[in-house]
Amino acid sequence: MEKSLQAIAAWPSTVTERAGSEKAQGNWSGRHGQDTFAHGTVSEETAKPSAEFTDTTIGYLVRDVHRSLARALQSRIASQGVSMGQWFFLRALWDEDGLTQRELSQRVGMMEPTTVTALNGLERRGLVDRVRNIHDRRKVNIHLTAKGRGLREVLLPCSIEVNQEATMGVSKSELTATMDVLRRMVNNLNGHTPLDLDGLPADEDAAGLN
Repeated sequence: MEKSLQAIAAWPSTVTERAGSEKAQGNWSGRHGQDTFAHGTVSEETAKPSAEFTDTTIGYLVRDVHRSLARALQSRIASQGVSMGQWFFLRALWDEDGLTQRELSQRVGMMEPTTVTALNGLERRGLVDRVRNIHDRRKVNIHLTAKGRGLREVLLPCSIEVNQEATMGVSKSELTATMDVLRRMVNNLNGHTPLDLDGLPADEDAAGLN
């Protein structure tokens, strides 16, 4: 169960940021809330759906879960001066330090101008350094500083805590099934053939969460 929780700690940086980094288009009435992850703010103002667009649709529910997870995580990491937009890039660099700016944009699923804004903030706080690539002067590699690497042990537990809170009362089998469904949906929307996990042994199926 602990490994499953660590895996879904990446939800804001996988399912939602890759499949929903662009603002979803829908038929809305009333005022619209804002998800401004580039600057680390998530509006408390909630958009009001039209009558035909209710919480019975999967898109609305996934968006609602995403917003709730983001708000809960943002409230915890803010004490370290890290915004939600910066969090995504820190996670990517914790996994693989020294990525180029373009590679970071692709990993996080954000446009390069947004990446530049986030990296400027991280550099000002002394969390990353920009280093010109010695083999290709056109490229700039992003490296974590000691301070940036040190935040991993401080902030990752916040993410795990949020997901533990979110999955209270959810069994391991329900969580595994949910993760499977979400992955299939992402594959469907990205035009890929859905994964067929039906023939895999239970331990291999669950390993997808690790």
